[in-house]
Amino acid sequence: MSPFTGSAARTPRWEHLRVDLADGVATVTLARPEKLNALTFGAYADLRDLLAELSRERSVRALVLAGEGRGFCSGGDVDEIIGATLGMDTARLLDFNRMTGQVVRAIRECPFPVIAALHGVAAGAGAVLALAADFRVADPSARFAFLFTRVGLSGGDMGAAYLLPRVVGLGHATRLLMLGDPVRAPEAERIGLISELTDEGRADEVAQQLAHRLAEGPALAYAQTKALLTAELDMPLAASVELDASTQALLMNSADYAEFHAAFTEKRPPKWSGR
Repeated sequence: MSPFTGSAARTPRWEHLRVDLADGVATVTLARPEKLNALTFGAYADLRDLLAELSRERSVRALVLAGEGRGFCSGGDVDEIIGATLGMDTARLLDFNRMTGQVVRAIRECPFPVIAALHGVAAGAGAVLALAADFRVADPSARFAFLFTRVGLSGGDMGAAYLLPRVVGLGHATRLLMLGDPVRAPEAERIGLISELTDEGRADEVAQQLAHRLAEGPALAYAQTKALLTAELDMPLAASVELDASTQALLMNSADYAEFHAAFTEKRPPKWSGR
C-alpha cells in the first residue's frame, strides 16, 4: 500500500467500529454486542477504508481485531444485509460482494500483522475475517462456522475457498465450507485454524501481548514476510526463490539489518526502526 495520500484528511471517527491506537498497535473492535457484532454494509465499508488509511499512515505496526460482548462476530446481519440484498439487482449485488472481498484483501495486503482475538462465535463473514488474519488467538469458547451454504450460497465467499484450504488443507476445508458445521476450539486448534489457544477469557489479553511484541520488532521484515507468504501461495518454486532473493537483497540495505549487526557487536538488544 502506497504511503502517498490525496488531500482528504484522516477520518476522525468511525461509526461502525471502535478504534484505539497506542504504541504502534491498533485495536479495532466490532461493537454491536447486542447483535453479536453482526456486520452491516457500513461496517464492511468502514473496515475496508480503515485498513487502507492505517496502511498508508505507516504508524501502525500491528493490529488486533476483536469483538465486544459474548462473541467475535456472527456474520452478516440477517435483516440489514440478507433482507436488503433480496431487493437488489445483479449489478448492486456484485458491488456488495466485491466490497466484502475488498475487506479480506485489505487484511491480507496491509503491511502490518493482523491478529484476530476470538471468543464465542465467529460465523459466516466473521469466520472469514478471522481466517484472513495472520494470527488467530482464541479462548476455549471460540467456535467457527462457515455458514454460507446454510443460507443457499456458495461456501466460497469472500475468498474462503482460497484461504481455508491453505490454512487447514483441502479435506478439512471441503467439509467446513460445504456442511457449515461448527468447529469448536479444540478441533480448530488440531487442524491449524487457531494459532494459539489461551485460557478462558484471555484471548484479548494474549492477542495484545502478541501485538505489542510484533510492534516492537523489525516492522519492515514482518511486512515483507507477510507479503511473500501471500504472493507465493500461487507461485512455482523458481519464481518464489527469485522473489525471496530480490526481497532479501533490498532488506540487506535496510537500517534494521545494519542495526542488528551493530547491536550484536555491541552486545545489546536491537533498536528496530522499521526502515
